[in-house]
Amino acid sequence: MAPYDSDSSGGEDNDFTETNVLLGYASSEANGEEISRLGGRPDWLDVGNAPSAALAICKVCKDLMVLLLQLNGELPEQFPGHERRIYVFSCRRKSCRRREGSIRAIRGVKIAPDAPKVVSESSRDNKENKPSKEAPVLPKASSQGLGESLFGVKPAAASAVGTTARVNPFATSSSPATISTNPFVPKPASATTTPVNPFSNPQAVTPPAPEVKTENIAASTTSDDDAAIKDLPKTFAETLTLNNPQTVSEPSSPPDPWPETSEQPAPFPVRWLADAEYETLDSTPLPPPGKFVVETEADAASSNGSGGGKEDKEVFESVMDAAFQKFADRVGQNPDQCLRYEFGGQPLLYSKTDAVGKLLHVSADTGPKVTTAGAGVIPRCTNCGAGRVFEVQLAPHTIEELEIEEDGLDGMDWGTVIVGVCENDCQERGVAAGKAGYVEEWAGVQWEELTVKR
Repeated sequence: MAPYDSDSSGGEDNDFTETNVLLGYASSEANGEEISRLGGRPDWLDVGNAPSAALAICKVCKDLMVLLLQLNGELPEQFPGHERRIYVFSCRRKSCRRREGSIRAIRGVKIAPDAPKVVSESSRDNKENKPSKEAPVLPKASSQGLGESLFGVKPAAASAVGTTARVNPFATSSSPATISTNPFVPKPASATTTPVNPFSNPQAVTPPAPEVKTENIAASTTSDDDAAIKDLPKTFAETLTLNNPQTVSEPSSPPDPWPETSEQPAPFPVRWLADAEYETLDSTPLPPPGKFVVETEADAASSNGSGGGKEDKEVFESVMDAAFQKFADRVGQNPDQCLRYEFGGQPLLYSKTDAVGKLLHVSADTGPKVTTAGAGVIPRCTNCGAGRVFEVQLAPHTIEELEIEEDGLDGMDWGTVIVGVCENDCQERGVAAGKAGYVEEWAGVQWEELTVKR
């Protein structure tokens, strides 16, 4: 089997290595799971309050897309007080495949009013200031593994001596015997307090002001102020408002309504992500991939001296992509995996030669580039400007699970879908505390190879 050479690997046990990558497996049975699943129609954080349908519109054909993944992504240690979900949508039109914008990702988040402010290290460096004492700096990348940070479950390699029952991290409920905190139980918000006016003095008695006739004063003052602003230099006058020093934000555009269910495209069948475990790999290395040459009959005749020259040969050569070989070997050790999760980790690339592979490729000389959000490898968050980090990716077996009821073989043909999210888990602009907001995140799609080199 192929070796696992990422820094995310855990301890080694005999011939196997357990990593911090959490693998999700699909099942037709929910087994208590209520949120994380493949297919179906999305369940929003606030029932009856859906985001704008524009977030789930194919950028190619402008039609509504269907749900590939809905994932419970709560991280109570990194984002305390944040209820969050990840949604991945795909267009069902064959004409839109392999085109940018035919697969999109959304992050839904509801932040409790008493949740601490999240300020990552890269965001602090970008703003060139330090966060306040009330804003603790939270890590942008998990160095302790998903189970420990997200679900309160440590990998086997880091667990104490003894047999530990594996906990299903995607389950929406836990038994009373479970010691770790259940991240999916809603946390009660603290009682709101009535704001106090710091300038009021209940013991002071303000004497009544003398009555002044202001019939013409207001009009004259307004005209004088307007004339003063008009006479000021333009750049200064535009930034100075004498009558109203407060800045009024522009109202957000109303969300696009979702069509009736009968008018939406048919969803994929529901497959529950009711089982998950940490990735375990065989540590025995494979020989490095090489070049394979298929010899034709003409080549054989030429080698016997009966053919022409080298220019007459018709040789078919296929160069095996090292990244794809690693991807195939790695996934092949757990072939039923549908998703790979490690917040702040490194995605498993299907190829290093396509646009996404070139963007995310980790060089041995430069080190990991995906987690260095400040370098701008993954495009920054369009909502708050912070960096993005890897969170989850879909594995090829997802296609088989979603298209289990489809006829024919002409279905989805991506190799993997990689989702990068805001490292600060920011809220949608204009959304109040305690309300659900939705932000589009980065979806990098690596498609299957259709041609071979000749």
